[in-house]
Amino acid sequence: MGGSVSCCISPGESPKIHRKEVELEECPITTTEDVSEDTGTYLQHISDRELPDELAQEANPSDHPRASTLFLNKSQTDVREKRKSNYTNHTSPGLLTKKYSSCSTIFIDDSTVSQPNLKSTIKCVALAIYYHIKNRDSNRSLDIFDEKKHPLTREKVPDDYSMVDPEHKLIYRFIRTLFSSAQLTAECAIVTLVYLERLLTYAEMDICPSNWKRIVLGAILLASKVWDDQAVWNVDYCQILKDITVEDMNEMERHFLELLQFNINVPASVYAKYYFDLRSLADDNNLNFPLEPLSNKRAQKLEAISRLCEDKYKDLSKSAMRRSVSVDNLVGIKNSPAVLS
Repeated sequence: MGGSVSCCISPGESPKIHRKEVELEECPITTTEDVSEDTGTYLQHISDRELPDELAQEANPSDHPRASTLFLNKSQTDVREKRKSNYTNHTSPGLLTKKYSSCSTIFIDDSTVSQPNLKSTIKCVALAIYYHIKNRDSNRSLDIFDEKKHPLTREKVPDDYSMVDPEHKLIYRFIRTLFSSAQLTAECAIVTLVYLERLLTYAEMDICPSNWKRIVLGAILLASKVWDDQAVWNVDYCQILKDITVEDMNEMERHFLELLQFNINVPASVYAKYYFDLRSLADDNNLNFPLEPLSNKRAQKLEAISRLCEDKYKDLSKSAMRRSVSVDNLVGIKNSPAVLS
């Protein structure tokens, strides 16, 4: 309290404020306009250009496991409307087609993260693309994906091709044809959806009736090459889609990679997130995975796999343990005499 200026005398002010004002007047802030040619151009620090982690996660759900997927967010609007309509109109869900386990019978499906069910996964991916198109924000697109400028067939594209949204069955048939002809796996379908959402985020575009086929084709083409060891060549897709040329496929693949900024990495956490979000989407839209009763043969197989994984994790945990000796046991340790030659 011995100072001439204290907090008790001037509670609203502080001596540091006046000190900072004087320092700012003596040392003015240098801007980009004040930098002369002798000192060089002003370079922004890399930390100022980078987005915070939270904003990056919201902007890139295909890169970060904690960010919610785009297709699940877009589907929630329709799911709420269906539930509200059923509640308002007292609509019965109908016959219960989902099987439930009991004390005597256990129903399980054959879809796992490592080995998803092919047919069910393709249906879910097609449904996710359907919600992307239906609940899109606008019609932002690029010429390389425009089906009018780069048709996939020789048939004339209708004039209203950009106005009519495709049905879920049409999207499913298109994807199923490519997967069955190229003999692609269910894991490739999940990676395809990851690349599709990454393209929409990076390129700031929308998937709409005029470009959905070429975007899906480009995502499948890239996913098959990244995921499968024996990838399908571009010329093989020309055998599936008779009227498309190899040059068009190569150009579309090149643009797709450039728009992805050559980021084709799919972490295991992101892959698992998309798999479980697809299962949530299936549950919300009554797309149940095929359930079968657990047989003795399959139970023994699952038990063997469980034991194998358990032994593997035990070996990993033992190797990860620190090899140290407790201080309490130092008394019983005898030092061996050194042999000097």
